[in-house]
Amino acid sequence: MRFFAYSRFAVLFVGAVSLTLSGCDLAPNYKVPHYIYPNGWAGKGIMSNAKPADSVPRGKWWKLLGDPTLNQLEGKMLASNPDLQAASEVFTQARDLAKESESQLYPQLTASGKMSKNKASEGRIFHRNNNDSIVYESNEAYSGAATWEPDFWNSIRNSTRLQKNLAQASAADYALTRLSLQAELASDYVALRAIDAQLSVYDDSVRYFRAAVEITRLRQGGAIGAGLDVSRAENQLYAALAAQDRLQASRQVMEHAIAVLLNTVPAAFHIKPIKDSHMHFGVIAIKAGVPSTLLERRPDIAIAERHMAAASRAIGVSRAAFYPHITFSANGGFEDGGFDLASISKAFWSIAVQAVEPVFTGGLRRAALQRAWSQYRESVDNYRSVVLSAFGDVEDSLSQTKLYHQEQLHQHQAVEAALSTQAMTMALYTGGLSNYLDALVAQQDALEARLQEVVAQSSQLQATIRLIRALGGGWQVSDMPKIKDIDPFGPLQYENLDRPKDVADIKTKPEENVNNLSASVQTAHKP
Repeated sequence: MRFFAYSRFAVLFVGAVSLTLSGCDLAPNYKVPHYIYPNGWAGKGIMSNAKPADSVPRGKWWKLLGDPTLNQLEGKMLASNPDLQAASEVFTQARDLAKESESQLYPQLTASGKMSKNKASEGRIFHRNNNDSIVYESNEAYSGAATWEPDFWNSIRNSTRLQKNLAQASAADYALTRLSLQAELASDYVALRAIDAQLSVYDDSVRYFRAAVEITRLRQGGAIGAGLDVSRAENQLYAALAAQDRLQASRQVMEHAIAVLLNTVPAAFHIKPIKDSHMHFGVIAIKAGVPSTLLERRPDIAIAERHMAAASRAIGVSRAAFYPHITFSANGGFEDGGFDLASISKAFWSIAVQAVEPVFTGGLRRAALQRAWSQYRESVDNYRSVVLSAFGDVEDSLSQTKLYHQEQLHQHQAVEAALSTQAMTMALYTGGLSNYLDALVAQQDALEARLQEVVAQSSQLQATIRLIRALGGGWQVSDMPKIKDIDPFGPLQYENLDRPKDVADIKTKPEENVNNLSASVQTAHKP
């Protein structure tokens, strides 16, 4: 009875100590760095302290371009792109690692049982046929065991929080991958339509150049033009045809890149070209005001911040290594040489408490702690670097969208002037009032101006897409899964464990036909 009284006292004492020490968090107090920005940035750049909530497109931002084909392609890409689905699996694995770490907070229970029927050899040593030594023997045993390590120094809790912070970083990485793919597809599609517009420009120019060849030949036949004019006109025509062939090759390569993004073999994919020398996209107007809340709208900044939070938890884990690790264990059961376990005398059990404190490790724990601090400071420096790069991306894109728009307006004026010059010089040549060299130069200038107008429009659209991407595409930190939602399954869930429950907007179940790489997409476009 005295033994059991002591045992109860020990259990109560250890429980009280556990409750007292379980709040001993050795991780440093984590705070996100706050940076000092120029006051209003007035006159020091394009960016200002305006709120971007009303200016940054949310959700399916590419729909603002007003192209139904692009909308269809973006939807297919989000449903079947293998890189995006792989990113969702990385997030799933991060959630499972967090759950594995969290499981160490709870007692670990095991159970075992065995039954055996054994026969001894009658030819063994010391056995005689006339003695009573046992030849047959039966054995049956059932046992259970429990081990538990109280998290006195929050080592397990900090490891769990570390893994959950990394899982949040994986969720932000998924968002970054999705935004990058969305922007890449939109950029490739705009480039494809720019090629279509340039091909239409070449079609117009080739028709004009063919007419010029006929005019020079007629003038040569009438002895009022030189053969040199004919050869110059033919050179201009064939050079334009050659450039058109090269542009067709570029279009097919761009089309192949889009097919790969859509989980489709390029040979089974085609986007019908548009026979129009102008690009018909909606105008996306984004205000120049971008505040410090950009830090909450970029997935890459969120990734760096979550890694920083995880690194702070790693310090707590390293600090806990300096304190004793205490483990409670108990096991017991029944064992009998036959098949009779009804008697309490057949029971066995043991209770143990183990405390481990490394006395001398040659600086192992101190080195680990110093490394954890260094890794934390490295993550802080990396966070600042990512923030600076983010502001640089936005500033670059804002500058480009503004100046590329001006370039587009000026280039359109250049096209009008070049076309007017081309018409006048050709009329003068036809009337015998000018030489063909002037007409040839005017034709080259008109072609180049029209091609550059398409390039200017494409560049302005590409810069707008880059700006949307630099602003996070409407994503914000609140879209990232909360710590409480990281667990991939419920506490009593033992079914449907092949895939975790969905969290936030991260889908872990792919479309049923993702293995079909031959889905042909014949798209039409109505400007």
